[in-house]
Amino acid sequence: MGFNCGIVGLPNVGKSTLFNALTATAAAQAANYPFCTIEPNVGRVSVPDERLDKLAAIANSAKIVPTQLEFVDIAGLVRGAAKGEGLGNKFLAHIREVDAIIHVLRCFEGGDVTHVESTIDPVRDAETVETELMLADLESLEKRLIGAQKKAKGGDAESKELIAVMEPAVAALQRGESARTVLPTLSPEKQKIFKQLQLITAKPVLYVANVAESDAATGNALSEKLQAKAKAEGAECVVIAAAIEAEVAVLPSEEDKKEYLEALGLSEPGLNRVIRAGYKLLDLLTFFTAGPKESKAWTVRRGATAPEAAGVIHTDFERGFIKAETIDYASYVALGGEAGAREAGKLRMEGKDYIVKDGDIFHFRFNV
Repeated sequence: MGFNCGIVGLPNVGKSTLFNALTATAAAQAANYPFCTIEPNVGRVSVPDERLDKLAAIANSAKIVPTQLEFVDIAGLVRGAAKGEGLGNKFLAHIREVDAIIHVLRCFEGGDVTHVESTIDPVRDAETVETELMLADLESLEKRLIGAQKKAKGGDAESKELIAVMEPAVAALQRGESARTVLPTLSPEKQKIFKQLQLITAKPVLYVANVAESDAATGNALSEKLQAKAKAEGAECVVIAAAIEAEVAVLPSEEDKKEYLEALGLSEPGLNRVIRAGYKLLDLLTFFTAGPKESKAWTVRRGATAPEAAGVIHTDFERGFIKAETIDYASYVALGGEAGAREAGKLRMEGKDYIVKDGDIFHFRFNV
């Protein structure tokens, strides 16, 4: 069960530089962790989480296995993509497959690289891409709406339900608003149907402001403009310098990386912030398993039950789920591990209806 973020952006904004930094990081991690399959346009990277190191130290684990997030590099977008210009159709097909969108925007002047629009304006660029995506959504929805209306006339109940969510989405897109603005106005039942439409502009978005090296620690006027746009939409914006990320990714040791970043006034790679923001964007939680063999982080969607969490480890665990021995992270650390938590009465037995909380440490009891 993978969760993924698609990286999009106009040509020459630093999208490939950022993606290459991610894949270099993934390649460096592949030496330590299994399952780092890297396809040409997919990089799977570990989610930075200092809680895992603490758990491993307490549990005396021989191995640490972080959870991972997948990033997909989506071919560059140009104006007219919705009409099939450039790699239009392929681009739209790829972007429909991802769970969330990371939109890289150029917030640096000058350089050898010329911008496709010949002036630098991240807000305009964001709107260019957004417009293409809205046009693509509108075109596919209008066609589907006509089909659903025909079926509904014949008394098809499912089509009537679809029309009830399609019509407000079409109206929003025609007004030049993305489909995600419709979601909060729908009832929980309608939200489920709406999600089945798989609209591109309904996917959550994270903006990445790509600045020059000298602005990496502080940002600049262009990135501030983009942050204001993100804030108005209730979206997040991360400021990074892709050029720095590419250099850090290939440094041999953690020490070297730390020194290099500190010299630039940075406390950690910007990639870490992008990965964490992507994780948050997908509304994911981390739970842990910890023991002498390994301490491992696992991912579930917010709202998952204990048996669903067990199923992430192995389908048999979900099928034969009996109960989950559960310790919250703070108690595990404060009481020095499982034995201390058990003695203090902080180890709980949770059943099938338990909703997973971020940081839970589980030991699943199951019967197969």
